[in-house]
Amino acid sequence: MPSPKTRLNFTLERESKVSRARAATFETLHGKVETPIFMPVGTQATVKAQTVDSLKTAGTRVLLANTYHLLLRPGPKVFKHFGGIHRFINWDGPVLTDSGGFQIFSLPHSREMNEDGACFQSYVDGKTHLLSPESSIEMQRVMNSDIMMALDQCIPSTAPYAQAQAAMELTHRWAERSLRARGDSLQALFGIVQGACHPDLRKKSAAFLSEQPFDGLAIGGMAVGETHLERSELIELVSEHLPKHLPRYLMGVGTPIDILESVHRGIDMFDCIIPSQLAQRGVAFTSHGKLQLRRSVYKLRDDPVDAQCGCQTCRQYSRAYIHHLVKSAEVLGWHLLGLHNMTFYHRLMSGMRESILRDDFAAYYQTKRAELVRIDDENPGRPPKKAKKSQLARLREKGVGSLFTGS
Repeated sequence: MPSPKTRLNFTLERESKVSRARAATFETLHGKVETPIFMPVGTQATVKAQTVDSLKTAGTRVLLANTYHLLLRPGPKVFKHFGGIHRFINWDGPVLTDSGGFQIFSLPHSREMNEDGACFQSYVDGKTHLLSPESSIEMQRVMNSDIMMALDQCIPSTAPYAQAQAAMELTHRWAERSLRARGDSLQALFGIVQGACHPDLRKKSAAFLSEQPFDGLAIGGMAVGETHLERSELIELVSEHLPKHLPRYLMGVGTPIDILESVHRGIDMFDCIIPSQLAQRGVAFTSHGKLQLRRSVYKLRDDPVDAQCGCQTCRQYSRAYIHHLVKSAEVLGWHLLGLHNMTFYHRLMSGMRESILRDDFAAYYQTKRAELVRIDDENPGRPPKKAKKSQLARLREKGVGSLFTGS
């Protein structure tokens, strides 16, 4: 049933009987969203090497943009002029805006943190700015995004207990200030669970934020130092302590296998730069496994990147041509592989959703779990070179070992 208490009218359609995987829908100011969903990252109001048309063709439904970067350039004046981010970038679907918390974390030498917020120097013009819960929400309101994020303090996931506790408590105080700053805006607002790799802090954070009038809850501070096992365990732990009637968003994670494992543990929403970032490096996610198209083995291959994919890249271009573009550092190669990778991600999300609705996610999970970790079945990489023999070993082979062993 939809939740009457949120701006998103979240509806949980089905939960897997043997997993925490779930399929849901919610309504934004710019349309309906079906979960599980992957949101491409458009940090600077653009997904690198893609157009809004290519993103739609790939299956993109929601875009992510970043408050920190867009505050600095082009700035709030531009978004006020255009009435928000949608008209500015010519995108008619939903947009989620990150608050800037991760960017504060990633710039430790050019900012100062205190109770008010983060004071930092602009990389654009050198001016000093204060990013506070209030200024972050104000900028997100100016951009008129469909989903806003509360400002949080992100720290390394391996941080000691006292530091993690202090950051979590500051995040909670900032969450309350973000809610007050939102006012009567119809934009949805998510809180962010923190607590590093300390289970009791994660549970405490989830409990506190669940009591606040947020429209969804996110898990932050992941993929910043922890192991894969620690991440999976923490995601499962937090998911258990989040309310069922709100969407759950795992921030900044990840690879296709990360996403599968996280859906299995009850997560609904994802974002990551990986599909675009790896495309720039010549990497494609396919039904044959992950391909490194920079490798010379593809130089004469006239087959598509993935014969089971129907994207424009796979319909019109060969592996050999993509290999050439990547080796030549041509932007077209980045664009075509990015388009393919986005299509792969969205097909993965659709496949998971369909399997949950059919109630056979368990079988789907077992099959995909093996598929998503493969590395090019047809053209595996070269085996590692044999270690060189030591001088002692070579001499022994020649029958002079007694010179060194005393035998």
